[in-house]
Amino acid sequence: MNDTHTVVLVEGISDKSAIEALAERRGRNLAAEGIDVVAMGGATNIGAYIGRFGLLGLELRLAGLCDAGEEGAFRRGLERAGFGSALTRSDLEALGFFVCVADLEDELIRALGTATVERVVDAGGELGSFRTLQKQPNWRGRSTHDQLRRFMGAGSGRKIRYAGPLVAALEPDRVPRPLEGLLAHL
Repeated sequence: MNDTHTVVLVEGISDKSAIEALAERRGRNLAAEGIDVVAMGGATNIGAYIGRFGLLGLELRLAGLCDAGEEGAFRRGLERAGFGSALTRSDLEALGFFVCVADLEDELIRALGTATVERVVDAGGELGSFRTLQKQPNWRGRSTHDQLRRFMGAGSGRKIRYAGPLVAALEPDRVPRPLEGLLAHL
């Protein structure tokens, strides 16, 4: 962290992988730019990480990405650390913190379309496993989008394994807004 001037706080390793994959795809080397993407092991750890890296810690520039369900934890953590009060989503974005609708997997599935995501899953050798999930009583009749979201979250390490390939499959003009906004902010 000696050369780091910006820390991007994300919930998990899959978020970190997606951000790094998109940056690399765009010809950016975040580490060389002094940007470190840190997977916090969950949004509830935001306060500790802001304390460590933010105004009361190493005084580094902060940014981040979270799921819609964790927006409140990020907002409270930033407010407690002195980044404002009654922060709105626009305020969060101005600070460099972007919120995914549902979660990053949801954003990527919507941006790619289910057919493309299925091709990525097939290339990963798991289309058979996905078809098995689709046949389960709880998932029959649900949208392919919802089934794919569940599939990504169901397997050990699957979110991490597919983050890079899903980002690689994105058309340049179809990058989800939170990822696009975060990279533009950096």
